[in-house]
Amino acid sequence: MAVVNGESVSHPTLIGSVQRALRLLEAVGAHSAGAPAKQLAREAGLPLPTTYHLLRTLTHEGYLRRENGVFVYGEAAGSIGRAGAERCRRAELGDALAVVGRRVGAAAYFAVYREGEVEVVAATEDPQRPPVEEWVDFRTTAHAHAIGQCLLAQLDEQARKDHLARYPVQSLTPYSVRCEDDLLHRLDAVRRAQVAYEQQEYALGTVCSAIPIQVGSAAATVAISLPASDAQRLHCVTGRLRRMAEATLTTLAFSISI
Repeated sequence: MAVVNGESVSHPTLIGSVQRALRLLEAVGAHSAGAPAKQLAREAGLPLPTTYHLLRTLTHEGYLRRENGVFVYGEAAGSIGRAGAERCRRAELGDALAVVGRRVGAAAYFAVYREGEVEVVAATEDPQRPPVEEWVDFRTTAHAHAIGQCLLAQLDEQARKDHLARYPVQSLTPYSVRCEDDLLHRLDAVRRAQVAYEQQEYALGTVCSAIPIQVGSAAATVAISLPASDAQRLHCVTGRLRRMAEATLTTLAFSISI
């Protein structure tokens, strides 16, 4: 404990072994082709016995790999970097969606179909243009909202059948599609027009649209929602959304979807 200006100040407790392991990982990262234990010990300023102990532990946990006598990053270390990079990309996508939402005057969403599920990756959080409240799980009600209809329309027949077998069509509001045949006819129309329009089928008082975007082999969509009182704006806003999505969101969306 130190004394500063007559007052006692507690320093945080630091874990020496963690600090040494981090220095060792930094030393490994400085060599793209890897480095041997003795060189890593020297560069990290650690005793050789301590270095060997830490290298064994980090290798056992998957943070390092030993290849031909040198140590390189392992899969666990790569996962940390990828997770951080994905968080940054999601934040960038959220910022881009916020710009879109403000410019078109609507709540905006980006979603993908991944591993058999609808996943809303990002949505705007503007209190003046609030997003739709998820009162029934979006994943189980793809047939009833524009996001889901746009994603289902992009799937091949087998993937679509599999989804509907797991999540059968059910009416959520008086405006929802009533049966699977009706939904399939709707999806045909979505594919032809390259846009899904939905008016109060998922939530009363809300109208939505969704457009497909190109993100490699993944099904993805950018969507907007408006209060039903603004339904006359839906087609105009959707046109503006399409132009902005092509210019602003496609690259970010691809980086998120892969």
